[in-house]
Amino acid sequence: MMSRCAAFVLLLALGIEIQLSHATEVSVNTTDNKLCLYANLMVNFSVTYEAAGNKSETAEFELPDSVTTEGSTCGNTSSTLKLHFGDGHSWIVEFSKKDKTYQADSVIFSYNLSDSTIFPNAASNETKNVTVKPHITDVGMDTSYSCKSKEMLQTDAVNQTLWNVLIQAFVSNGSKSENITVCAADVPATTVAPTTNTTVVTTAVPVTNSTAPLPTTTPTPPLPLPNIGNYSISDNGTVCLLANFGLRVTFTHGEKSQEMNLNASVTAATGSCGVNSSELVLSSDILTVILSFTNESKKFKLHALNVTAKSSSGAVLTEANSSLGLWEAAVGSSYMCNKQQDYNITDVLTIHTFDLRVQPFGVHNGQYSTAEECFLDSDLSFLVPIAVGVALSFLIILVLISYLIGRRKSRTGYQSV
Repeated sequence: MMSRCAAFVLLLALGIEIQLSHATEVSVNTTDNKLCLYANLMVNFSVTYEAAGNKSETAEFELPDSVTTEGSTCGNTSSTLKLHFGDGHSWIVEFSKKDKTYQADSVIFSYNLSDSTIFPNAASNETKNVTVKPHITDVGMDTSYSCKSKEMLQTDAVNQTLWNVLIQAFVSNGSKSENITVCAADVPATTVAPTTNTTVVTTAVPVTNSTAPLPTTTPTPPLPLPNIGNYSISDNGTVCLLANFGLRVTFTHGEKSQEMNLNASVTAATGSCGVNSSELVLSSDILTVILSFTNESKKFKLHALNVTAKSSSGAVLTEANSSLGLWEAAVGSSYMCNKQQDYNITDVLTIHTFDLRVQPFGVHNGQYSTAEECFLDSDLSFLVPIAVGVALSFLIILVLISYLIGRRKSRTGYQSV
């Protein structure tokens, strides 16, 4: 009996251990065994691939804590961190130094589709590579870069999420520095000034009968509606993605909130188109919005959204959600909603869309296909308040009838006495 209990406790402990995410910690040394590059970080991967039967599958996995650093190098002006894991997979970060700062120039992720444990029933056995640029810039020399917030690196079929990052390249004295360069996303948006208790001594003055008008405060004017942007992405000269909408984002911290409009007149649109995934990146002076669409079972939807904003105080705010299911419509058609729509993307981020129309797949001749309307735009939307009114009226009548029946029974009881 005791052995069974011990086995159960062991299995339970192993089960809990399996559910925990582990950081990957590595050190790269020079030929004379001195530390020259250090990393402690967590990376999650989401890879969409083609499976047998012309189906689309998504594999989700994390960078394991057991990796090798073969091929990593440390130089005077450039360094490379190479992490090899699993059956032929690798994750590489290339660093460069300039004056008194360094930065990560690129992240190269290679994944082997022949690894059936991660990519079951994959239609291809090739190894694919994706290259992205992370937001690891202007890191002071002899300091470690720290970022606990999540950063999403997105490409056509691969999403990488970096978090709990602590990296130092170009270690000069053989030991990791205790000085930290903190990423902008970890910097608090606002700083509350400390309060002090001040005692003021006043002297009574004669009271007069004159009155002075109270000072008035001017309320903050509401934001105007965002202007509508017309965006398109082309592949080899052919339009493959269309989007028209106005966008407002709201960041909420406790009782405070800040609203920002995406100014379409100064917004640049970039992105990519694929068979099963497409991406639209909108960049303005204060906002960067990444919209990722997926094609599953002949229907498309907005699958992931990443918003990076520059607040009025200068702080950088970043929020993301990679498990959405918005703006769904059949592939070969477009999704349209002229009415304002409000979506809570995270506990902090809400987006508001106006005059929305998108088609991320199946665009022909640079024109929208037939639109599937949202419920707010449909002819049935006006029936909702009518149905509610009818239901309330029926409920009131039912309560009134019950009251009259109960009152009549009460009178009958008194007469029998």
